Amino acid sequence: MSQAFNSVQPNRLLSLDVFRGLTVMAMILVNNPGDWGHIYAPLEHAHWHGCTPTDLVFPFFLFIMGVSIVYAMQTKKADPANHASLIVKALRRTLIIFGLGIFMSIFLNWDFATVRIPGVLQRIAVVYLICSLLFIKTGVKVQAALLGLVLIGYYVIMNYVPVPGVNQPNLEPETNIGAWLDRALLTTNHLWNQSKTWDPEGVLSTLPAIGTGLLGLLTGTLIKRPDTNNTTKINALLGAGFILAALGLLWNLWFPINKSLWTSSYVLFSGGLAILVFAACYWLIDIRGYRSFTKPFLVYGLNAIFVFVISGLMARGLNRWMVNNHGSKTSVSSFLYQSFFAPYFSPINASLAWALAFVLMWLIILWVMYNRKIFIKI
Repeated sequence: MSQAFNSVQPNRLLSLDVFRGLTVMAMILVNNPGDWGHIYAPLEHAHWHGCTPTDLVFPFFLFIMGVSIVYAMQTKKADPANHASLIVKALRRTLIIFGLGIFMSIFLNWDFATVRIPGVLQRIAVVYLICSLLFIKTGVKVQAALLGLVLIGYYVIMNYVPVPGVNQPNLEPETNIGAWLDRALLTTNHLWNQSKTWDPEGVLSTLPAIGTGLLGLLTGTLIKRPDTNNTTKINALLGAGFILAALGLLWNLWFPINKSLWTSSYVLFSGGLAILVFAACYWLIDIRGYRSFTKPFLVYGLNAIFVFVISGLMARGLNRWMVNNHGSKTSVSSFLYQSFFAPYFSPINASLAWALAFVLMWLIILWVMYNRKIFIKI
């Protein structure tokens, strides 16, 4: 990570920072319950097919990243002489994000023989690189065509390509073509430790995740158009959002909405909802100028990767570090949870209270960083 910058860039799209902050807050909330056995249904992932609010968090972040690429690169992209330097910067950022993902996987374990290679940050890194290269080297028409090709191609692969050793194409967790490819390329030692036979951020499902990033590129390009007024932009966003979400629900009848498989219907449904949320933020904050409520989300949004990484490392540390509790060893997180949360709430509310306290603690830290103009960039 680079050193802190002295100020926030004055030409930033405030609504995008707010949307990013809201998304990262949701990430931390759903990733840190006090008790994994007691979680409100909207704060859990769908068991397999289906979609909960929690299942929207990751695609929202990839969508936001696509919009951000446009804002970060469009001016320099106009001059082909800048393309090489833009590509180098994209490669550098990709390696850093991917490396941080591997570091989070191995932290306090330090066993490279069993480190999980796929992961949230690793997928973000790959999608960022591919979308950056496409934005630098192609235009809107090519990007839109590639989006359609990716979604249709993934549908064909998942539903019609025979699975070695199984033969019949299927969408079950352990026997779909994506799970087979993960085991073939990464072996079970380097996959999600809760399954070992498949990975929710696997190799093949990263292909449609690129489609989510492409939706962000196309949205960002629309917002940046100088020849289009705000009313037209909002109407276009609302129309696109509703149509994509509806198409996702329709495609769900043949290709179920599924986050772990990142199905094409899931890309359209979650992408449509992301566009609608972004349109609401853009209209409310950047067009109408309602900004008094935005600071809690800004402090998260302007240090998004930093807080995601550090909070994840902290959570793992609290679960690994042991303390003496009445003669027996227990983790720091368990000790704190059982001492300050479990006795005062019902099990499910105690679990939620712990997660909210985690979000609030980081809000305070990030608020101080914001006030001191400390923004950790990659």
